[in-house]
Amino acid sequence: MNAPKNGNIWNPWVGGTFLGLVLYLAFLLTGHGLGASGGLARVLAAVMNLVASDHMRTNPYLAPYADGPLSHWIIPLILGVVLGGFIAGLWSKSNKVETFRGPRITPRTRWAFALLGGVLAGYGARLARGCTSGQALTGGATLSVGSWAFMLAVFGGGYATAWFVRKLWN
Repeated sequence: MNAPKNGNIWNPWVGGTFLGLVLYLAFLLTGHGLGASGGLARVLAAVMNLVASDHMRTNPYLAPYADGPLSHWIIPLILGVVLGGFIAGLWSKSNKVETFRGPRITPRTRWAFALLGGVLAGYGARLARGCTSGQALTGGATLSVGSWAFMLAVFGGGYATAWFVRKLWN
């Protein structure tokens, strides 16, 4: 298979097929599907364990992470995703630092909105005990009704929110 021409994104059917293969391999090799929020929580728990291990062991929410937070299956999976994304960017000659934004928004405001959205999504993922990739990919692949309902709500919420921010992109 050739690299995408001029750094363009892959055909969605090809990308979806590869994503399905990655999900299958994740199930085969780890016994689990894909997801990222648990990995971030484990990395942050490892840092916290270094600076406040007593608090880690006495806090009911953090205590399960206290013993070897980086030995969980999701840590190598996340490292593989980051490394794979970087290699794919090199392969397609599209690795570069840039800020996608509309003409009516400054790069600083775009980054502030992105940070706020990421914090809210991360907080919601921890409340829900899973992230959108875990829900959509893993739950969808196992035909979980709750995951399909979640994804319909995510797309509906995205379309509803787009109405309010569309002027920033025109």
